[in-house]
Amino acid sequence: MAKPGYTGITRVVKAAGYSIRGFIAAWRYESAFRQELALAALMVPVAFWVGRTAVEVILLMSCILLVLIVELLNSGIEAVVDRISDEHHKLSGRAKDLGSSAVFLSIVLTLAVWGIILADRYLI
Repeated sequence: MAKPGYTGITRVVKAAGYSIRGFIAAWRYESAFRQELALAALMVPVAFWVGRTAVEVILLMSCILLVLIVELLNSGIEAVVDRISDEHHKLSGRAKDLGSSAVFLSIVLTLAVWGIILADRYLI
């Protein structure tokens, strides 16, 4: 049986509103998201200049957007953990550390993709 709630276009409009609220919350409360978004605003246009093919441009932009996506998920995990308790707990710390590790790996991926494409264009 389907979950009760909005359906059709109303559900899509409501979901878009929730997404906008999420972006606003991330901007307001998450300094890492603001920093990564500022870098993304600079790097996405540069991706069109650095990438020689459509595939390269998509790769350059995708890894940047992936960092933002993973940062939003990490922020969600941190918010839930903080809501449960201010008291330090081993599992709470692990959850936060795992989220942070995911952000770190997405940044490493971005550096690798950009480094390889830049090296191929300018050094090789």
